[in-house]
Amino acid sequence: MNSPLRSRSVSGAARSAADHPALEWLARAGFVMNGVLHLLIGWIAVRIALGSGGGEASNSGALAQIASAPGGQVMLWGGAVGFVALGLWQITELLLGSEDASDRVKAGAKAAVYVALGLTTARFASGGGGSDSQTASDATSGLLASGPGKVALVIAGLVILGVGGYHVYKGATAAFVEDLERTGGGQVGRAMIIAGRVGYVAKGIALAILGGLVVAAVVTTDPEKAGGLDSALRTVGEQPFGQVLLVLTGAGIALYGLYSIGRARYGRM
Repeated sequence: MNSPLRSRSVSGAARSAADHPALEWLARAGFVMNGVLHLLIGWIAVRIALGSGGGEASNSGALAQIASAPGGQVMLWGGAVGFVALGLWQITELLLGSEDASDRVKAGAKAAVYVALGLTTARFASGGGGSDSQTASDATSGLLASGPGKVALVIAGLVILGVGGYHVYKGATAAFVEDLERTGGGQVGRAMIIAGRVGYVAKGIALAILGGLVVAAVVTTDPEKAGGLDSALRTVGEQPFGQVLLVLTGAGIALYGLYSIGRARYGRM
């Protein structure tokens, strides 16, 4: 008896949140922060390729650089709020968006990612820190200790590999354009489409390598292989002509950052 009423109540609350201008504004700020992180990750990757250090080419490495900059703490707190808002917006998409099951799964997964990013950003804003690579290695080491854990790692690696492949597809076919255009808005500029194409492909390649490294960690029983995005990018740099490949990949990830910033303006919400 109460289930339909409860369902309508949840849907109504989600609709109110989705229609609130503040949530949209903050969610768009989250896209900007996501873009800034990718710009920094790309820059760190290029510096690694050129042998000038650069730190960790990951979200934590980018957040650490922002935290050390003047006014960085304020920017991080704003970014944390933006990421959580993006997560909440994805939850409204999960509840009110397409009835297609795959779309709902994607919305739920994105919500989890953005909320996790928000919490990580808040940790750096409050003076904390951390390393994505170390966290990934520690988690992998724990899972490698059991059979079910190894199965979970293989599944996770294959999922990440699939997500990477989807990014490459989305960039190659420019399927992301429908995410960029405002409802009733004009055409997105050519520069933004180029940034999206190259950015999606570059990020997809990095994710695909990361997924492969997770599976390799299970095969070799070496948790250090699954060291997160930083390990994936450094693996690119270890290949023949690796320096050039890593520079190109870093530049591509930076272009994805520009795309994400552009999405803050043009994205349909």
